[in-house]
Amino acid sequence: MKWIKLYFRLVLRYLQYFLSARTRYDVHAPFAYELAEHVLEDNRRFYAFQDIELLRRGLLKNQDSVQIQDHGAGSLVSSGSVRQVRSLARYSAISPGSGALLFRLVQFMKPQKMLELGTSLGLSAAYQSMAARNAEMISIEGCPQTAALARQNLAKLDVRNVTLLVGIFEQQLPQALQQLESLDYLFIDGDHRKGASLAYFETCLPYLNEHSVVVLADIHWSDGMESAWQILQKHERVRLSVDLFHFGLLFFRPEIKVKSSLPLIKAKYKPWRMGFFPLSDQAHTA
Repeated sequence: MKWIKLYFRLVLRYLQYFLSARTRYDVHAPFAYELAEHVLEDNRRFYAFQDIELLRRGLLKNQDSVQIQDHGAGSLVSSGSVRQVRSLARYSAISPGSGALLFRLVQFMKPQKMLELGTSLGLSAAYQSMAARNAEMISIEGCPQTAALARQNLAKLDVRNVTLLVGIFEQQLPQALQQLESLDYLFIDGDHRKGASLAYFETCLPYLNEHSVVVLADIHWSDGMESAWQILQKHERVRLSVDLFHFGLLFFRPEIKVKSSLPLIKAKYKPWRMGFFPLSDQAHTA
């Protein structure tokens, strides 16, 4: 029953997002327009995608069992402390479309210091790190057996710029931040609780700079996550927040003079939005 309730919730939230979402034709401010062009509208298939998805196909056939230690909000799709690898690959790992989007975001932002909270099977870490081979990335996973699988998967993909830390986020986060010293890119996933998401953001905030980006996963997953997203959008240091439905992006760029919140969607999903019917000035100032 939980997954049915989640399904209907997400359908409703997506309709609300769709109705308010803007496309590249509605955005004329330089940074927001470039973001839409290079992250949302770029349909190229990059070198890494085929390798990662080939690995995923193998994981989807893997019937080995894994002992799960879940320190977050838990899964609304699967229950129990033992799950098959194929179940994790289907329900917990990042989707191909979302992985490709994060890849393009990393390529666009060109970060040097990256942090991910929530490794799962390592597919999201692969998408992000393979977009910035020269960057240093740390990924934290709370479940030891899942982390062991992630290490194997990253090794199969020849990913060498990711350091995997195993343990509760609250315990491992200070070590990760001390090692990185600064953050250009932060991906918060793996613990879908309002209080935890806000706490991780505040802990990392001193290490973020004006050109950093924070990615918050599953911002419409629950009332708590939506509340966390709304609070973060209003944070005094955030100049631009972008709602991509599955992800929320936070930017701190000083050249953005007017604080803005922008729901963005691919132009092909709103073909009638060709720029003939201008929206409010907010779409032009982001």
